[in-house]
Amino acid sequence: MDLGIRGKRGLVCAASRGLGRGCAEALAAAGVDLVINSRTETDIVRTAKEIAARHGVAVTPVAADITTEAGRAAVLEVLGQADILVTNAGGPPPGDWRDWTRDDFIRALDANMLSAVALMQALVPGMMERGWGRVVNITSQSVRAPIPVLGLSNSARAGLTGFVAGMSRQVARHGVNVNNLLPGIHATDRAEALDRGVSQAQGISIDEARAQRKATIPTGDYGTAEDFGATCAFLCSQHARFIVGQNILLDGGATNLTV
Repeated sequence: MDLGIRGKRGLVCAASRGLGRGCAEALAAAGVDLVINSRTETDIVRTAKEIAARHGVAVTPVAADITTEAGRAAVLEVLGQADILVTNAGGPPPGDWRDWTRDDFIRALDANMLSAVALMQALVPGMMERGWGRVVNITSQSVRAPIPVLGLSNSARAGLTGFVAGMSRQVARHGVNVNNLLPGIHATDRAEALDRGVSQAQGISIDEARAQRKATIPTGDYGTAEDFGATCAFLCSQHARFIVGQNILLDGGATNLTV
C-alpha cells in the first residue's frame, strides 16, 4: 500500500533501537525524510546511516536527550519544521508505590508526558498552518489497564493521554491528526529488562520468565519492532485522516477488554 507520504519530513524520537527504530524504519520505507535522536551519538549516527542506506531517504541524526529542554532545543534546531512527529521516551523503572518520591514522579512526568507535550507545542502549529500533519505518541498499554509495578509510567502516560484527548480534537479541522499508539510486550530492551525483573523476583530463569509472560498473550509471542513500526506508519499516512484522538492498542490481545 502506498501510504502517500513520500517526501514528507518527520521526527522520530528515541530511534536508535526498539520501537522508535521500528517506526523510523517503516516511515523511511514509505519515503519520509527523517531526523532521529537518541542520547548516544555512536548509536544514533550508526542507525541513521543504516536506515538511509536501506531506504534511500535523508536521515539526520541528533545526539540529545529529548526529555530535557536543552535536548529538545538541539533536535528542533536541526529539524526546523516537520510534517510527522513520533514522540517516544523510555519508561521509568518498576517499583513499589510506597517507595516513590515526588522527584520520582517529576522525572516520570518530564520524560513521558511533558516532553511529548512540548514537542507538540513546538511543531503542531506549523502543521496547522500548512494544513497537514500527523502525530503519534508512543505510550503504553498501561493507560488502558494499569500495571502495578509501573505506577510511575501509568501516571505520566495517563496524563499525556488526557492531554491528547482534548488537543487532538482542536487541531483535526486543520488537517492534523494526533493519536496514541499503545504497545504491549514487544521484543525490545525494555521487555528484556522486565523479564529480568520477573526472573529475579520469582527466582526463575530468564527463559522461564519470558515463557511465563508470553503465555499471557493470546498470540503466544511478543510483538516485534516491525509490527509496531508498520502500525505507526499507517497512522502517519494519508489513509488515516479520519482517525483522531485514538488510543490504538497493539498488544497481541493481552489486555482483556471488551471496548
